Amino acid sequence: MTKNNLTTPAKELRKNSTNAEALLWKHLRQKQLEGFKFRRQQPIDNFIVDFVCLEMRVVVEVDGGQHAGEKDKDNERGQYLERNGFKVLRFWNNEVLQNIQGVLEMIRSNCTAFPSPQSPPARGGEE
Repeated sequence: MTKNNLTTPAKELRKNSTNAEALLWKHLRQKQLEGFKFRRQQPIDNFIVDFVCLEMRVVVEVDGGQHAGEKDKDNERGQYLERNGFKVLRFWNNEVLQNIQGVLEMIRSNCTAFPSPQSPPARGGEE
C-alpha cells in the first residue's frame, strides 16, 4: 500500500479511536505537550501509526488486547520505523487509562532527549 492508499483507513481510524487513544489525543493535540506537534493515525510509508511527532521522529503506539496476537507484526513495524530514524514508544490501553501522567512524562522525556533532526550539529570545543 502506498501512502495515498492509507489515507482513507487513517481517516476511519481517527473517527473510531479507542478510549485510550481519545484520552491521549486530548493531551497531545494542539501542541499541549512542551509545544511538540503530534499527528494521529498518520500514514508513514506502508504503515499507519497511532501518534507521531514528526519533528522529533517519535512514534507513540497505543495497543489493546488485539495486539497480543500481532506481536510479530508489531515488532516488524517497530523495527522498520526505527531503521528509518523513528523512536517507537508502545503503551497498553490500560497504561494510558490508569496512568496518563506517567505516559505523558515518558513521551515528553523521549521528545526532549534527542535533538531535532533539523537542528544544526553540536560543535565541540567552541566557546
